[in-house]
Amino acid sequence: ESGCGPRSVADSRLAAKQTADSLLPMKPTYGHYIDGAEVVGGHEMLEVRSPFDQSLVTTVAAAKAADVDVAVTAAAAAFADGRWSGLQPRQRARVLLKTAQLLTDEIGWLAEAESRQTGRCVREMRAQLARLPEWLEHFAALAQGMEGQVPPFSDAKHLNYVRRVPLGVCALITPWNHPLLIALKKIAPALAAGNTVVVKPSELAPVAVLELARIFTAAGLPAGVLNVVCGLGAVAGKALAEHATVAKLDLTGGTETGMLAAAAASRNLARVCMELGGNAPVLVFADADLEQAVNGVAFGAFVASGQTCISAKRVLVQEALLPAFRERLVAKAKGIVLGDPMAAGTQMGPLVSELQMRRVLSLVETAAPQGATLLCGGVRSSAAGCEAGWFVEPTVIGDVQPHFSCFQEEIFGPCVTLVGFADEAHALALANDSRFGLGAAVWTRDVARAHRVAQGVRAGIVWVNAHHRNDPSSPWGGFGHSGVGRENGWEALHEYTETQSVVVCLDDTPFDWFGGAKRYN
Repeated sequence: ESGCGPRSVADSRLAAKQTADSLLPMKPTYGHYIDGAEVVGGHEMLEVRSPFDQSLVTTVAAAKAADVDVAVTAAAAAFADGRWSGLQPRQRARVLLKTAQLLTDEIGWLAEAESRQTGRCVREMRAQLARLPEWLEHFAALAQGMEGQVPPFSDAKHLNYVRRVPLGVCALITPWNHPLLIALKKIAPALAAGNTVVVKPSELAPVAVLELARIFTAAGLPAGVLNVVCGLGAVAGKALAEHATVAKLDLTGGTETGMLAAAAASRNLARVCMELGGNAPVLVFADADLEQAVNGVAFGAFVASGQTCISAKRVLVQEALLPAFRERLVAKAKGIVLGDPMAAGTQMGPLVSELQMRRVLSLVETAAPQGATLLCGGVRSSAAGCEAGWFVEPTVIGDVQPHFSCFQEEIFGPCVTLVGFADEAHALALANDSRFGLGAAVWTRDVARAHRVAQGVRAGIVWVNAHHRNDPSSPWGGFGHSGVGRENGWEALHEYTETQSVVVCLDDTPFDWFGGAKRYN
């Protein structure tokens, strides 16, 4: 884990002290980042507060539609003149690789900034951010290896070649739960393909994305290629999704938000990629290693305080194993240490906001009246030191039926439901009883069963004896109401391009259709 010492990119803010025990070079105020520079002044400001103690972290500008238009116009101009799209892939790759180097130098303090804004444990953020340079390195490599095609044509007199070209201005709308990771998962392939982008990060955690734009500029990215506008989703996000110049909208967020944004983008025939809600099933078979399965489910369910779209939510356990599994999982959940996310000993932080906490608790409260049993948690934490934060105790709900709200709806917090199953067919029926299909996990020691069940689950990502694993080369996306399109790997890079088919006549024989030629296609 890297420390949080001075940043390699010179900046007068290096000495700004934000906490008593940590150097966070975070400014008290942030503007938008447009056309290679920060735009300050003349904006309504939004407060960014810590979900742990409600202390003020920073303030950020709140974009209106006019601000979004300025950013999109800058991105369009940067695309049109070829300052980035006109470069050779190797030249673009060099900038991405330099950005990876500079980002590595700043991961320590950025992890702490992420923790203060989101409430996620700093241990989690350090581990997550330490891998982010891999996305830049990966797409720098793919950009240099992207190939076209030479498909066969119907006669030898014509040569047909197909090239991949960038789309233009891409709008990226990113959430608060993994602010820098999700932004970079979109930015890296978009830039590698030669596009220009406008990013709208969550107003709850925008700092790291703004700082990333600065790092890109320091690495040599031309002005206007990467722009960041802050603000509310209903204002700035809406204006970006609706903008007529945008060629592609890539959004991570809730399913309802995604539907509205996709409808707005479709009016301009913009492409869309959406990573939306989830309600991940975890299928635990009787032959699974009990301790590893319990630890894996706890990790899948309670890391990030359960605020990820692929969190373990619907835990399906074979009936023979269910009593022992339930006992161990409840004990594990009760043992998780809640507290200050910046403290080394804290294992789970608060939820991101009071609104999020109330949404989680309201869904949990539907369980008992429908016949479920609250095995642990399900309430706001009253533990010492947690009184001012938006904490929900790790929650396990038993005696759940598939039609219960707590089973069908995504509870975006530290909560799992336990359901028993008889056999593989029953397990798959339960797992696929959802409108979502993003992530799933299977726990078994039977190799053949692992493959059978993984292939039977309707989910875009299936882990076997694991959870939450991600890699820049591994396609990421969902089925059904979990979204459309894919992040990561060749699929992501291709989705940020358009194919152009070029047909060249190799025959010098004169052609005159109206003079009697017999073929016109």
